[in-house]
Amino acid sequence: MNISILGAGAWGTALAIVLAQRHQVVLWGRNGQAMQEASLQRENMAYLRGFHLPESLVVTADFTHAVDHVTSSQDSLLIVASSVSGLRALAETLRAHPIPNIVWLCKGLEEQTRLLPHQIVREVLGDKIPAGALSGPSFAQEVARGLPCALTIASHDKALCERVVGAVHGGNLRVYSSDDLIGVEIGGAVKNILAIATGAADGLQLGLNARAALITRGLAEISRLGIALGGRAETFMGLSGVGDLILTCTGDLSRNRRVGLGLAQGKKLDAIVTELGHVAEGVRCAQAVRSLAQELDIDMPITNAVAGALFDGVSVQEMVAQLLSRDPREEN
Repeated sequence: MNISILGAGAWGTALAIVLAQRHQVVLWGRNGQAMQEASLQRENMAYLRGFHLPESLVVTADFTHAVDHVTSSQDSLLIVASSVSGLRALAETLRAHPIPNIVWLCKGLEEQTRLLPHQIVREVLGDKIPAGALSGPSFAQEVARGLPCALTIASHDKALCERVVGAVHGGNLRVYSSDDLIGVEIGGAVKNILAIATGAADGLQLGLNARAALITRGLAEISRLGIALGGRAETFMGLSGVGDLILTCTGDLSRNRRVGLGLAQGKKLDAIVTELGHVAEGVRCAQAVRSLAQELDIDMPITNAVAGALFDGVSVQEMVAQLLSRDPREEN
C-alpha cells in the first residue's frame, strides 16, 4: 500500500518507521533542511533522536510529491500527523488535490473555534472524502522501538476503518475500529488536560491516592462532556478513553504530564513549553474545553482548575485547594 504521512514530528515519524517495514511510505515535513538531514542521516534528530529510519522510507519536504504518492494509487492511505493547530492549514492545502481519504493523529480542540478535528476537516474538505481519527494510548518512542501498542480507528466510513486496520494492524501494533468519532476524539482531547493536573499533583508529592482520584474523577469529566456532545459512554471505557487517560497521566514520556510537573516546580508556562520543544496539546486545549463546558453547563472542575493554573495566574497549590474545598456530591 502507498502511505503518505504529513507531519514529521515524533508520532508521525514513529508511525512511518513501523509502517515502512510493510508498505511504501513517504514522510513529509515542512522544514526542508531538517528533512534533507533526516533523509541523509536516516534519523529525525529534531523530533525522534536515536531511531533509525528504514532505507525504504522516503523523507521529503516536497508536499506535492508526498500527496501524489497517494493520489496515484487506488490502494493508498493519507495520514495527517500535525498538531490540531496545524490541521486546518494542511486541510486547506489538500483541497487542491484529489485525495482518496484522510486520517489524522492529532488530539484536541481548535483553540479559537473549539472544533474537534473531524469538524475542522469537514468544514474545509466537506463530507465526501472518507475521514477518520487514529487514536489511543501511544507514546511515539515506544512505537518506534517496536513495543506493543493498541490503537483505535474511528470513522463513520466502514470501508476506511477496514483500510486502516489492514494497513496498520500487524506485528506489535493492534488496531480496533469504532464508529463513535466524537467519543474517541473527546477522550483524546480531554485526557491531555487531566495529565497536566496529575503531573502537578505528583510534582507536589500529593501521593498515589490523589493521583488515582484525579484520574477517576477526570474520566467522569471526559464522559460528561463526550456524552453531551453525542459520544457513547462505552467509548470512554476503551482505549481512546480510560486507556489513553491512564497512559498520559502516569507515563513519564507524557509531555502534558511534564507541563504539570513544571508548574509544580514554580516554572512559568512559556519556559516549560520551550524546554519541551514539542507541542503539549493539553495547554492549547484547556481554554477551549473550559469555555465549551461552561457554554453547555457541564461540571468539569479539574479542567477548570487546570485552565486557571495555565492562564489565570492561579498557583498549583491554589488549584489543589480549590478542588479539595468543593462541596461533597454523589459520584457520577
